[in-house]
Amino acid sequence: MLTVSRLIPRGQGLAPVLRQRASTVELDWELRQKSRLSATDSAGRALGIFLPRGTRLRGGDMLVAEDGSLVRVLATPQPVLLISACPKHGSPFDLTRAAYHLGNRHVPIELQPDHLKIEPDPVLADMLRALHLIVQADNLPFEPEGGAYAAGQGGGHGPHGQHTHPHH
Repeated sequence: MLTVSRLIPRGQGLAPVLRQRASTVELDWELRQKSRLSATDSAGRALGIFLPRGTRLRGGDMLVAEDGSLVRVLATPQPVLLISACPKHGSPFDLTRAAYHLGNRHVPIELQPDHLKIEPDPVLADMLRALHLIVQADNLPFEPEGGAYAAGQGGGHGPHGQHTHPHH
């Protein structure tokens, strides 16, 4: 088993050719939340991934194995609910309202300008439909927000929450 213990978020600083040549490992959101796991990469190698506790992997992250080889993380498609505003009866503000209600329930949520994604939950789907939103089951990669205090865990400005303007 090849040990992996180093993460390069989004492959920052690596030449594109190195990211492209790397083997890949496909992981769903449940597995990408774990800091210790076993997986098999696209080259058929067994990987033992040991990262600092609390580390969450994102699609596009690069892992460095003990032999120096690179492994690119792919967010594998998984069952999700795709939530969008109803063009006939609603407005884009309805997505903001939905994000508020889902956030109050501490639901992992992927935010996009024109839709939201959550893991399947029939009770939440009914609540969202009652808010006049369109809820469709799909099979897509899931990249939920890391939260306001999850530095480097996605969801902020730029890659992995980095931004450079000063705060007052």
